[in-house]
Amino acid sequence: MFGNRNRRKALLASAALVGGALLMTACQDTDGSADNGAAQSSSPSAVAGSPSASGESEDPEDAASDAPTDGPSGTPSDSASDEPTDSPSSGSANGSGSNGSKVGQVCGANDLSWSTRSESQAGGYILVMAKAKSGITCVLPAALPTVAFGSDGTEAGPVEQSVGKPVTLSGSKVAYAGVNPKTTNTDGGKELDSIIVAVGNEDANPVSLKVGTITVDNPVVTNWHTAPADAVPFN
Repeated sequence: MFGNRNRRKALLASAALVGGALLMTACQDTDGSADNGAAQSSSPSAVAGSPSASGESEDPEDAASDAPTDGPSGTPSDSASDEPTDSPSSGSANGSGSNGSKVGQVCGANDLSWSTRSESQAGGYILVMAKAKSGITCVLPAALPTVAFGSDGTEAGPVEQSVGKPVTLSGSKVAYAGVNPKTTNTDGGKELDSIIVAVGNEDANPVSLKVGTITVDNPVVTNWHTAPADAVPFN
């Protein structure tokens, strides 16, 4: 009986040894496979944006989009648009010319150079002379010059029965008008030393001309003339 018991113990011990060996082998296999998986998961893999392992090139459309696109922006039409289009302007025959001179315009008193001279004919009178300033051409109208005396604005009346012709002034050409400040035979009158002259009543720039001491009573004036002999104010 004891022999059978010892034999059973020996079998059980052998079975236990064999089972332990098999268990250790299974554990080793399991650890190895786990290590291999970890190694594989840590190995380099395809990363987004990196070249593929197959060696394929980039998409041609992507490469073209990266190519430089800037180039010269100027075109022949751009340079042509910079050419000047304005042509030189010229003076009008009826206005200010290119040199600023007046052409064909009615003279104003400030367009003229003025002077006076005392004359003895016809009982004595004042000869008024007018000449266009440098660079100006203008017209004295066929109208009586406006000549006034004193602060009260006494004006000279006409000597001639009709108005004369227009006179165009330029360069050295001179226009003449004769003024008789006193046509009465009385002793009365105003003592003055200057007269005021304008080219018509609408002239905005009349001039004051020194004439020496004169007596003014019922004054008269001639039209404009181109010769001084024609500007004597005979009654």
